[in-house]
Amino acid sequence: MAKPTPQKTAPGPAAPVPEAWLKTELARHPQRPYPMDYINALFTDFSEIHGDRQFADDPAMACGMARFHGEPVLVVGNLKGRTLKERMARKFGSPDPEGYRKALRAMKIAEKYGRPIFTFIDLTGANPGLGAEERGQGEAIARNLLEMARIRVPTIATITGEGGSGGALALAVADRVLMLENAIYSVISPEGCASIMWKDASKRQQAAEALRYTATDVKMLGCVDDVIREPEGGTHNDPAFAMELVNERLVSHLSDLTKLSVDDLLAARYNKFRNIAQFYTSAA
Repeated sequence: MAKPTPQKTAPGPAAPVPEAWLKTELARHPQRPYPMDYINALFTDFSEIHGDRQFADDPAMACGMARFHGEPVLVVGNLKGRTLKERMARKFGSPDPEGYRKALRAMKIAEKYGRPIFTFIDLTGANPGLGAEERGQGEAIARNLLEMARIRVPTIATITGEGGSGGALALAVADRVLMLENAIYSVISPEGCASIMWKDASKRQQAAEALRYTATDVKMLGCVDDVIREPEGGTHNDPAFAMELVNERLVSHLSDLTKLSVDDLLAARYNKFRNIAQFYTSAA
């Protein structure tokens, strides 16, 4: 007796891709402008500072004096590189401790001369390599958090792509934290989160949705002060227009900050970070 032929069933509709993952893909787009692109477009007379005066010069971190609309400032940004050779040399944009120490050294120079500080951030996290850990990666990040919290000049941080973990936070303890519309800001990458929570990195889309790290979510939690809109489809579709949008917000926020006394600036910064992401439980 012949066996019945199994009936083929049509595949069901594919699950929709979470919006958070679509934003993640835009934040990681290989043609998206990187921090140094913003520095070159928005600032003039950039003079790079090298070395942390302790170990080495980190190729994944750039910092230097520049002018913003004619006014002297300090700019800091991590470097990713476009080609594979550049990316490998810069550790795909993940700084070593000497990168954070170099940035802090430059910030202290800016503080001495009363120059506002701009940081631009696009990194998945600090370099987790053995050498970085041996040279005090955790201490270098913690030191930046401490010193940026009390530095006596206006500070503005802009997350242009990925703002990952303590590596991003070490450049983002600022009076104003700005975030591009399709950027993400999180304690961990979605792949890392999925590996920990479900032991399966392929569940990254589910993790992205759960982390609530899109600009809308992070703004709602009070972790960023302003979300900068992007050209249709992302900054890579019209980099020049994207630069204009960022420039407009930087000018506005710097104007507000320079009106404050140093004591008021420090008090506002302290209160801002003390009150981030508070949750209350209803008695009902």
